[in-house]
Order: sequence, then structure tokens, then C-alpha cells
Amino acid sequence: MTSHALETCAAAALLTVLAGCAVGPSFHSPAPPATTHYTRTPEPTSTVAAPGRSGGAQTLSTERDIPADWWTLFHSQALDQLMRQALADSPTVQAASAVLLNAALNYKAQRGALLLPAVNGQASATREREPGAALGEPQIPGFLFNVFDASVNVTYRLDLFGASRRQLEALRAQTDYQRWELEAARLTLADNLVTTAVTIASLHAQISALTDIVASERDQMKVVQRQFDVGGASRSDLLAQQTQVAQNEAQLPGLEKQLYQAQHRLAVLAGRTPDDATLPDFTLDDLALPADLPLTLPAKLVRQRPDVQAAEALLHESTAQLGVATANMYPQLNLSGSIGSETLYASDLFGPGSSAWNIGGSLLQPLFQGGELLNLKRAARANLDAATAQYREAVLAALQDVADTLRALETDARTLQADTTTETDAQDTLSMTRLQYKVGGVSYLTLLNAERVYLQAREARVQAEAARYADTAALFQALGGGWWNRENQNQKESRP
Repeated sequence: MTSHALETCAAAALLTVLAGCAVGPSFHSPAPPATTHYTRTPEPTSTVAAPGRSGGAQTLSTERDIPADWWTLFHSQALDQLMRQALADSPTVQAASAVLLNAALNYKAQRGALLLPAVNGQASATREREPGAALGEPQIPGFLFNVFDASVNVTYRLDLFGASRRQLEALRAQTDYQRWELEAARLTLADNLVTTAVTIASLHAQISALTDIVASERDQMKVVQRQFDVGGASRSDLLAQQTQVAQNEAQLPGLEKQLYQAQHRLAVLAGRTPDDATLPDFTLDDLALPADLPLTLPAKLVRQRPDVQAAEALLHESTAQLGVATANMYPQLNLSGSIGSETLYASDLFGPGSSAWNIGGSLLQPLFQGGELLNLKRAARANLDAATAQYREAVLAALQDVADTLRALETDARTLQADTTTETDAQDTLSMTRLQYKVGGVSYLTLLNAERVYLQAREARVQAEAARYADTAALFQALGGGWWNRENQNQKESRP
């Protein structure tokens, strides 16, 4: 082998080694949190039970997984159908899908532009006049001629220090971020829709309870009116009963306002206009409380939460951008070449003796940029530090969400148990007080107080039931929503 051949092989080997080098830090997924608990005291493995449809005990286990369609655990066909339509029609989800597609296509476009040679065909035709002086003969008159050129041009940026690969890495991380933003949008929509359905059911129950109380008080007011007419009741007793009825009736418009607003919100979440009359109406009897709940370990939670994964993608992007800023301080080598034909007549293109070619390269080494490159690198480092802190913040917020929800489920069950007992006792007390009042055993003030206590107890029990449903949905959201179990899952990430 000749010395020239050896030099050529050595140069090629050197370029290959350099092309495989990417300066700057390489990204590694952060370690999961070391803790194995969410709360100071051990997490509950089950809740207490209370009488009624939504009063059953709930058990939590780390052995259970979350289904992708977790809302079906509430056993409401109307809720399931509405949810599937909402996930398909929601403008929020559609917008997030479009943004993801935009990021993915930008990544593909830049991958070709940065890693592959650019090849362009070029053709040109010019008519020129050259003076005789250009040939050293000023006395010769100028002459006209045509020049025809057709060529293929190739340019390629040799990625010696990984600037192009780091740019692509950043774009790929941005695509991952948008993918997780889409998952977060789907999960937030599902939780909001379930919570809104529960709110509607709770308001129906509260309105029904208040309507029953008002009807009972109107009946009682008729009794007081008859007693007043025959002298068995005072004017103050009648006025007190009328005031009680008016006060309770005054609460109805407020509850109805909340109900209308919740119905409008449900329609918009489903991607429909607020006047859509085909939306289902929910009551607490239409929903079943899931009895068996999952409880993901903290180390696994960070791989399941879309918001934490999105924060990790931004951390990855910031790491890659630091690599770009570092590589920009190193030499840049650009190669170019062309091959084609150049003639004075179009008919002679690609004919004998018309071939033309060139090949060359340029090396750029930044020497002085007024501190621009150095400060851009420092700015990229600061951005990486910020992304690191934001990722840690996302992890802590995720742990807090689960901790808050676990304690909420535990206290919700105890609250419902106490409120159910209180309502039963208040109802018994009211029934007994009404009988005593009819025979003159208690004052009218005692009866009014019994009615007020029962109304408050019934409303509290309804609200406690709704809280159990809403916080159960919040647990599924806090644990990531089960996206990894979706059929035809096209996520590139592995299962958490």
C-alpha cells in the first residue's frame, strides 16, 4: 500500500472517530425518589364502610394496575359513552394532538437536513458581453455569447463534535414533551368530566333533599295556619314557619344555578355547545363507587405521571441544548462539490468536452465572538439547572397529589359514616318532634330547630357521598391514569 493510500485511510479513520464524538453532557433519566411512602404515617390499606350505595369500604393495593378506561369502574354506561366521545371531540385534546404532530414532523424534517447531504440540481442560462480589453486587446470590439450550465451540487456538514446530533436530540425531546402533554390533556379531561358528572349528581341530590324539606314545611305551615285560625297557635308561630319556608326556598335558585353551570361545563368538556339537549343527566344512584383501588409505589409513579414525564423531556432538551452550545465553540467542517456540464450552446450540454466539476471544503474555527459563544453556553447551563429544579418540583408535586388523595379517601369515608349516622338520628328526631308538637309536647321553636338540623344533615351526607366519588377519580388521575394499558398504544416509552 502506498504512503498516499495510508494517509487517506488514516484521515478517513480520524474523521470517523471525530464524527462519533458528541461534546457536552449525555442525558440520563433521573433516579426515582428513594422513599417508599407517601405520608408520614403508613398509607391506609382500606377505608371504613358506611350504610348506603356509596358507603362501602374501599381497599388499596400495590398489586393492582390502573385500566386505561378507569372511569368504567364507576359502572355508568352513560359516563363511559360520554367519555369516549369527549376524548375524540374535545378541542383541547385535538389541539394537543396537532401540536404533537407538528413537533414530530419538524423533527423528521431537521433529521434529514442535519444528518444527510443536501443534493440539488441546478440549471442556468446567461447571455454575456465581454469587451476586447478583457483579452488584452482593447481595439477588438466586444463580443456576445451564451453560457449554459447544468449541474448537481452536494453540500454536507460533517458533524465532528455532535452539534447536529445534539440539535436532533433536543428536537426529539421536544416531541416527547408534546406527547406527554397530549397524555396530560387526555387525563385532565377525563378527571374533569368525571368530577363534573359527580357534581351534577350531587346537586340533583341536594335539590331533591331541599325540595322534600320545603314540601314538608309547607304541609307543616298548613297545620300551623289551621291552629292559628282556631286560636291554637300564635301569630309568631305562623310567621316563623313562613320564614322557614321562605329561607329554604331561597336556597333553591343558588343550587339550580350551580347545576346549570355544571351542565354547561360538561357539554363544553365533551366538545359540544352548552345548549346540547342530548347530554346525559347524572344522579348518585347512576354511579357505583369502585371498591378495589390501585396504589402505585413512588419509584414507579414518576414513570406513570404524564406531567413528570413531560418535565423529564424538558430536562432532556435542556441537556441537549447545552451540548449544542458546547459544540458551537469547536471547529466546523463543511464539504461541497458539484458535477455537471457547461457549454456555449444548449444542444452541447453533456456532450464531449463539456463536463465540469469541483470539490472542496471549508473549516471554521471561532476565535473571537465578543463572548457570545461562551455566554450562550453559560446560559444553556443555567437553563439546564432550571429544568433540573423544575423536574424535582414536578416529582414532589406528584407525590403530594397522591398523599393528599389517600388521606382524602380515608377521611371521606369516615365523614360519610358520621354524616349518615347524623342524618338517621336527625330524621328520627324530626319525626318524633313533629308527633310531640301535634300533641303540644314541645314548642314550635323546637320543631323548627329539628327541621333545620335534619336539612343540614341530609345535605352534608349528600356532599360526603359526592366527595368519595370525586376523590376516587382524583386518585386515578394522581397515579397517571393507566395510559400504558391503552390498546394499540404507540408510545415509544416502555411500560412504567
